Amino acid sequence: MEQLALVFLLLLGAVLSVPLGDRLGLPSPVLMTLFGVVLALLDFVPNVDVPPDLILPLLLPPLLYAAVRRTSWRQFAANVRPILLLAVALVFVTMLSVAAVAHMIVPGLPLAAAFALGALVAPPDPVAATAVAGQLGLPRRLVSILEGEGLFNDVTAIVLYHVAIAAVVSGSFSAWEAGLDLVLSAVVALAVGLVLGWGANRLLDLLGDPTLQIGLTLLVPYAAYVLAEELHGSGVLAVLTCALFLAEYAADADDVMTRLAGHAFWDIVDTLVTGVAFGLIGLELHIAVRTASGRWGEMLGWAAAIAAVVVLVRLAWLLPATWLTKRLHALRDHDEDIPTSWRETVVMWWSGMRGVASVALALAIPLKTDAGTPFPDRDEIIFIAFGVIMATLVLQGLTLPWLVKRLGVQADTGREKEFERALALRAAKAAKRRLREIEEVEELPEEVSERMLRRAHDIGVRIAPEIGEEERREALRRVKHVRRIEGEMLSAARHEVLAARSEPGADPEVVDRVLRQLDVRSLR
Repeated sequence: MEQLALVFLLLLGAVLSVPLGDRLGLPSPVLMTLFGVVLALLDFVPNVDVPPDLILPLLLPPLLYAAVRRTSWRQFAANVRPILLLAVALVFVTMLSVAAVAHMIVPGLPLAAAFALGALVAPPDPVAATAVAGQLGLPRRLVSILEGEGLFNDVTAIVLYHVAIAAVVSGSFSAWEAGLDLVLSAVVALAVGLVLGWGANRLLDLLGDPTLQIGLTLLVPYAAYVLAEELHGSGVLAVLTCALFLAEYAADADDVMTRLAGHAFWDIVDTLVTGVAFGLIGLELHIAVRTASGRWGEMLGWAAAIAAVVVLVRLAWLLPATWLTKRLHALRDHDEDIPTSWRETVVMWWSGMRGVASVALALAIPLKTDAGTPFPDRDEIIFIAFGVIMATLVLQGLTLPWLVKRLGVQADTGREKEFERALALRAAKAAKRRLREIEEVEELPEEVSERMLRRAHDIGVRIAPEIGEEERREALRRVKHVRRIEGEMLSAARHEVLAARSEPGADPEVVDRVLRQLDVRSLR
């Protein structure tokens, strides 16, 4: 019961942290982490009791799926070069740098164990990157790169972590086998993701009902993750592949109900699970505190040193990598998103926060090796990992809004407005084109034809009111007038249907179904 109350408290905190973060100008994931730390320090709050091997399978699939819904395969393909430089190459470099420094400063730390530490602190958290970057109004090109890096770096890091752990546990290591494991893990994950994506797409068509369809989308990421892990593939890559497939092929332009309900559902899931995930980071602090056991000064020094390595290596990598990407971008006609100034590069550097994946991997370190001996320096590795996570997530998360404001990095709203206007024009032209096609096969009264033509024009005006400057004021007045009258009509209809719920013999399910139809109509 105590654990259930703790989960409810985290869910409530997840909801309240969003408006509080907006008011304070701070990212809600950082606030939830601090909330978890406060709970962990209170004596009457029970310690969280979640098996480490369940943290990633429970939290990552829905968070990854929700993040992929905001992107597309084409956007990833357009930015594949900068994403791979960060999600693959930088993870390798960070792991090697952390392992070298940890091996030198922590007495008796085996090199394989140092590599495990490097692997688990190497990847910036995908949830932190998307949640924090999305709230700060950063340029879309930076958000795209940070999202792509966050989504795909766990694939590399988790495989490297398992290789390092296996080397410590078994006492042997083969570079050939490690490379083969990496390749096989990716191949299995891609196959699982594509097969499940195709099957889910077909099943969505068969279900038809929006409630069942949305329920299936919640199950699919879990199925992809678990099946890929059972087949020794990358669960993260399987979820990403499946989600990208569904985002590309499962969209039905006329399925308004499922799209509206799906967006609302996944926004809720994203908010709640993100809050719980970052609250758990803070709550797990008691484990790091317990491992210190009187060695605070020494272990804090190690954690600070490794955190500095993680932060500085990212900066040292980003500067030449950004320059190289710019040079290649200038030589080729390639439509990819890259930082356009040193200010944007600095923001990208300071956005490399660690989070859920690093916590789960640190806690999942086995207690003993195959020989029956204790895992070498397990307590030290866990403490250092938590030190890096808290330093990057809290310190960088709290100061990132100030840094973004100080450097003047913000979204190009003019470009976004222009693109929105272009889409509005395309939508209006498509509606007019379809009206002409209908008029060729059906004889419409002149009054109806003129009304439909105005409606086609209003489609674009409602999306981008600045279309047709000469008609703007008149169009806006007409749209507002129609919306007001239509709103009052729909309000009367909703009140009448809702009143029927209390009438004798009325079926509540039928009433709710009709009311949902009116609600959807109200949003159009």
